[in-house]
Amino acid sequence: MAHFLLVHGAWHGAWCWQRVLPGLVRAGHRAHAVTLTGVGERAHLLQADIDLETHIQDVMAAMDAEEMDDVVLVVHSYAGMLGTAVADRRPQRLRHLVYLDAVLPKPGESWSSTHASATRDARIMAAQAHPLRAFPAPDPAVFGLSDADHAWVARRQTPHPGGPYTQVLDFDPQRVASVPRTFINCTLPPLGTIDVSRRRMVDPLFWNGAWLPGSTVVEMATGHDPMVSDPEGLLKCLLSRL
Repeated sequence: MAHFLLVHGAWHGAWCWQRVLPGLVRAGHRAHAVTLTGVGERAHLLQADIDLETHIQDVMAAMDAEEMDDVVLVVHSYAGMLGTAVADRRPQRLRHLVYLDAVLPKPGESWSSTHASATRDARIMAAQAHPLRAFPAPDPAVFGLSDADHAWVARRQTPHPGGPYTQVLDFDPQRVASVPRTFINCTLPPLGTIDVSRRRMVDPLFWNGAWLPGSTVVEMATGHDPMVSDPEGLLKCLLSRL
């Protein structure tokens, strides 16, 4: 039995894993989805002082509260920052780290570091204008969603705290690379803000050569929210990591 800990990306919440969690449990595993402070059903906790460390602590606290070891940590999109931090601090607690179309940072980078300047500036300005320093969710169409799936995500997304967007993360790439890793590359359509991560996932020089050994790339022909657009495909992919 494996312990799956699922961490959503920006603007989402634990709700986005509803179509994947039952399959993990049916396969005989424990599975828990985290909701980060200030979004989803915890949107009422949105505050201007939420930062990257708040969300890192959310993930580690869930791991502790659920008494999970030998964890398959699945981090989506923005949460690549969080998975990297947890692997740096608790590599012995992880069995596998799955970057689901996620940010692959370098030490000293922020989530915003790999974004186009227009995207970065627009989000920073929006957060500065918001009374609680949050910026709004995009149209789910950019995630390749349409019809009922589009409507489901659109009505559930919440503004994302702005603090984690620009806060840098320091970590030891060698320690993170001691954890077996998979990058799930969602290609249809590819989300532009993940383009830098897509280049890094095949770069033999990334993390000074530490990334490629022990890492695997899997492609899914679906959009950025495969837990919504192709939950069965994602489920198969996650179970194959065991």
